Amino acid sequence: MSRLNSFYLAPENWKEPFILEGGEARHMSKVLRTRQGDKVRLFDGCGREGFFIVSEISKSNAVLDQIEEDSCTDTRGLTLAIGWNKSSRRGWILEKAVELEAKGLIFFQSEFSQGKVPVENKDTWLEKLVAAAKQCGNPWLPDVQTVPGSVATLIEACSGYDNKLFLWEKADSSDFPDFSDIGRESTIAVIGPEGGFSQREAELLLDNGFKPCSLGKSILRWETAALLCMGAAYLERQKNG
Repeated sequence: MSRLNSFYLAPENWKEPFILEGGEARHMSKVLRTRQGDKVRLFDGCGREGFFIVSEISKSNAVLDQIEEDSCTDTRGLTLAIGWNKSSRRGWILEKAVELEAKGLIFFQSEFSQGKVPVENKDTWLEKLVAAAKQCGNPWLPDVQTVPGSVATLIEACSGYDNKLFLWEKADSSDFPDFSDIGRESTIAVIGPEGGFSQREAELLLDNGFKPCSLGKSILRWETAALLCMGAAYLERQKNG
C-alpha cells in the first residue's frame, strides 16, 4: 500500500469539525486531486497525527471525519542556535531540521552577522517546515525562534538547557560534541555566522558554561556544521531507540 498523502492542521484547529483551509486545502484538491471518500493523514506539528476520511472538499476547504488518532512521545533533544546570515541556505537548514528531527532552531544576532535577525519568524519558514514534514512523515515541527540583541541575549534564552555546547573553530580538535544522552537531556549547540565569533562573544559563552567543541579540522560553512551536528544527534537517538 502506498503512503497516504499528508496535510498540516495547526494545533489550535485540531478539533471537530476538522476543517482544512487555505494552502493545505488547495494542495489537497488542486494538486493531489483528492476526492470525497479518500483517506488522508493529518499532523499538527506537535507530535499528534491521525487518519481521516474526506467527507466534503472544494477548492478552498475540506471537511474531514477522523477515524484514528495517535500522539507521539517527544524524544528530540537538540536545539541549534545559529548566528544570523544572509544566506539562501536557510530554507535548506529548515528542511533538514525537520528530516533529522531537531527539537528547535534559534537564529540569533552575532557581531559578525550579515544583516539583522528579524524580530518575528517569517511566514515562509513555516511553509518550508511543513513541506519537509509532509515529505518525511515527521509529526513534529522544530520550534523556531529569533533572538535579536546579542550573544548575551542568547545566553539568557538558553538558561534552561541541560547541556550547552559551543561549536568553535578554536576548540581542541579532539573535543567532539557528545550526544549520547540526546534523547534524555536537552542540548543547545551554538554555531556562529560565516564570520565566526568575536573574542568577546567567545569569552561570554565560555564564562557562562558553554563547553567548547570541535567538528573536526576542516573549516565548515555554517550550514554544513549545522547538518553535521543534527546528523550526529539523530544517529545517536536511533542507536538508543
